[in-house]
Amino acid sequence: MRVVLQRVSEASVTIDDVIVGSIGRGLLILLGIESDDDQADVDWLAAKISKLRIFSDDEGLMNCSINDVNGDVLIVSQFTLHAKTKKGNRPSFIRAAIPEIAIPLYTSFIKKLEEEIIGKIETGEFGGDMKVALVNDGPVTITIDTKQKE
Repeated sequence: MRVVLQRVSEASVTIDDVIVGSIGRGLLILLGIESDDDQADVDWLAAKISKLRIFSDDEGLMNCSINDVNGDVLIVSQFTLHAKTKKGNRPSFIRAAIPEIAIPLYTSFIKKLEEEIIGKIETGEFGGDMKVALVNDGPVTITIDTKQKE
């Protein structure tokens, strides 16, 4: 699993001119699921995100987690995070999981984060044509890949 985390002051997802998910202060999580990902990746990633200290404390230092600031989370599926661009000019998405593998892991990731995060969890629509709007706070943008834990 690969994620791009963006610390935001607000974010939303719109499908067909309808806002389907929106948050205030918190994290926008773009989630890419690879074909060999499994529940261990889900568990590790959710725990890592919930404890990651990327929010400012009273002194302006990044010492607080999403739970410390009672932040919210917006999760957006993003298979393009697994694009291979080494050959040619057209990205290959061969490593991205097919929906039969990705959807159960996506759903499991949402449920696991609901267990780990105090704030609300909003989502986009898996496989949907989504318009994502955000105000990146900082800016703070971090990538995490469960295949690079060590």
